[in-house]
Amino acid sequence: MRTRRAVTAVLLALAVTAPVGCAQSVDPIERLGKKAAERVAPHDAPHDGATDGQGGGRGGGQGGDRGEEDRESYRRWGLSAPLARPPAPAAPLSGSPALDGTSVGRAAALPPVVDHVTTRDPVVFLTYDDGAERDPRFVDMVGELRLPVSMFLTDSVVGPGYGHFARLRSVGASLQNHTLDHAALRGLPYAGQRAEICGQQQKLHARFGLRPRLFRPPYGRYDTTTLRAAADCGITALVLWRASMGPADLTYTHGPHRLRPGDIVAVDPDELLGPTLRERTTRLLRRIQEEGLTVGRLEDYL
Repeated sequence: MRTRRAVTAVLLALAVTAPVGCAQSVDPIERLGKKAAERVAPHDAPHDGATDGQGGGRGGGQGGDRGEEDRESYRRWGLSAPLARPPAPAAPLSGSPALDGTSVGRAAALPPVVDHVTTRDPVVFLTYDDGAERDPRFVDMVGELRLPVSMFLTDSVVGPGYGHFARLRSVGASLQNHTLDHAALRGLPYAGQRAEICGQQQKLHARFGLRPRLFRPPYGRYDTTTLRAAADCGITALVLWRASMGPADLTYTHGPHRLRPGDIVAVDPDELLGPTLRERTTRLLRRIQEEGLTVGRLEDYL
C-alpha cells in the first residue's frame, strides 16, 4: 500500500512539472504559430545616426521592411511608385577622378573636388544649399520617403532657423559646410578663406556637436587656397554638382544630358522663380525613377 502511494505521488509530481519545462524549451515562433509571430515581431530598430554626428545611417536609414504606411507614403508626395531601396554601398572605387586631378584616396595632400562619384550602384545624390528654405512639410517629405539628403548650410542664411535643420537631421538628413557668409572664396587670402570654412565648422559643432567632412564652396568657385584652408579645417572633399534641378528642369554642367549613376544633383533653393522646394524635389524624384535610379547617401560614398 505504501509502495502504491509512493508511486502515485511520483506520477503526480511529474504531471505537474513536465509542462513547465516543455514550454520553456519550445521556440516562441512554434508556440505562437508563424503568422501570429509575424504580427508581433518588432520593426527594424531605427538608425542611431552616422559617424561625425550626421543623421541617417548607411544607405540613409532605408534598410529593412518599410511597413504598409511607408509603402503608401510615396502617393502623398506625387510619386506613382515607391522609391527603390539603394543597395548597401560599397567602398568608393580607388582612383576615382576629381575635378582638380587629385584622387579620392586618402593619400591625396588636398581634398578632392567632386561632382560625380564613381560607382556601379544605381544611385544619385540629392544636395541642397544655403538654408533659406524652412518649409516644415519638406521635413515630412524627407522623413516619410526616407530621403538621405545632404544640406550644405551657410550661417548667415540660416540665421535663427537652425531648429528646422535639427528636425531635418532627426529624420535622416546630413548637415554639411557652406561657409559662414556665402562669400565667393576664389582669390581671397588664406586667412579669409580659412575663417569662412573653419568658422562654419565651429558653428555646426556648437549647434549639433558635429564636424562636417564635406564642403561646398559658394557659387562653386574655389582655388588651391580653398583646398588648403578646407583641409586645415578638417574637410575631406569639396562637393560640386554635375546636374542642377531648377524651376523648369534639370541642367548639366558637362557630359550627357541625362542622369547617370553617381551623379551629384543640386536642387536650386530659389523659390522666387517658380515651384517650391518640395515640388522641385518631387519632379527630380520622378526623373530619377524614369532613369531606373534611386537616391543614395552621399556621405557613404565620400
